[in-house]
Amino acid sequence: MARPIWTGTLSFGLLNVPIRLMTAERKVDLHFRMLDQRNNQPVRYERVNAESGEEVPWKDIVKAYEYSKGSYVVLEESDIRNAAAEAHETVEIDTFIDAGQLTPAYFEKPYFLVPGKKAEKGYVLLRETLKRTGKIGIARVVIRTREYLCAVMPEDEALMLILLRFPQELVDADEYALPDKAVSEYRISDRELDMAGELIESMSGKFEPENYKDEFRERLTAVIEQRLKSKGVTTTLEEEEPAHANATTNVVDFMALLKKSIEGKQRTPAKGKEGPEKAEKAEKKPAAKKAAKKAEPAAKKASRKSPAKKATGARKGRKAG
Repeated sequence: MARPIWTGTLSFGLLNVPIRLMTAERKVDLHFRMLDQRNNQPVRYERVNAESGEEVPWKDIVKAYEYSKGSYVVLEESDIRNAAAEAHETVEIDTFIDAGQLTPAYFEKPYFLVPGKKAEKGYVLLRETLKRTGKIGIARVVIRTREYLCAVMPEDEALMLILLRFPQELVDADEYALPDKAVSEYRISDRELDMAGELIESMSGKFEPENYKDEFRERLTAVIEQRLKSKGVTTTLEEEEPAHANATTNVVDFMALLKKSIEGKQRTPAKGKEGPEKAEKAEKKPAAKKAAKKAEPAAKKASRKSPAKKATGARKGRKAG
């Protein structure tokens, strides 16, 4: 069973719904390692000091912002944490908009919102109301140390949370030379438009996702399997241990909260104050990992390159990424 990204509350007006944020995508890319063809040993990437040429341990690495070429301002981890919003475990809906207002360019990454224990009523209430009204909720959420804009929308029996791009992350179409003149300027006749419409109509159908497959990945996987057989190599997959995340809630009068929210247009009480429902933090359970045994001795380190030329400015950190 997949582990939740975090456990918190979904709030709108004075209603709080305990939820778990679960991933809604699965990466299926084939990942490759780079080997030294002389002895088939893995090639490592090392964190090297640009001035001394020496490897830098993780404990000595800090984040920094390069405000001018070669000049940096170093940031502490506390600086980054404090810059995030206080509501780390709340998806608070600010407003509801018509679903058609949000263009695909804003969509970035999908998640499922799964109701906590005994929180089904509030979950279904919001889901069905969004379906009836054709609305979606616009909210903010903090995941780890970054704040995101997001949309809460119904999808069959689920409520989905879609991370959105901020407007400044989108490139304006006006920056490109696009054909923006009248259709007649491109010598397109009405007959051509009619025929193109007929072609599209003849090719129209229902979107069936299961009919589409990553054929390149399938062919490459077949090649890999064939090579494994020829080399007599076998592989094993380790199953992930299930995670246990429980959230509790009290029985509340949803009708009273809805009426009160509409009359006073009140927001959900801030974290730390009394609210109708509270979600317990998910019980964290570290995944069991098996230490990998080295099949062969590690290759000797290649001779280091000569130290890079000194750059002007502070040397305490590298550019924050």
